Amino acid sequence: MSSFAIYAIGVVIIIIGLVYVASLAHVHTPWIVGGAILVFGAGLIGAVNSTKRRD
Repeated sequence: MSSFAIYAIGVVIIIIGLVYVASLAHVHTPWIVGGAILVFGAGLIGAVNSTKRRD
């Protein structure tokens, strides 16, 4: 399994945990969705930056 896939799986697990905790804290759904999108985007950028091949 590639480093990118492992990184992406980790980000998805973190998002699932944060969504679960936010729902337990009765955070409104639009805030949960917005936060999940932001974390996913940041995780995707981090995965690409840390796993890209150097020239």
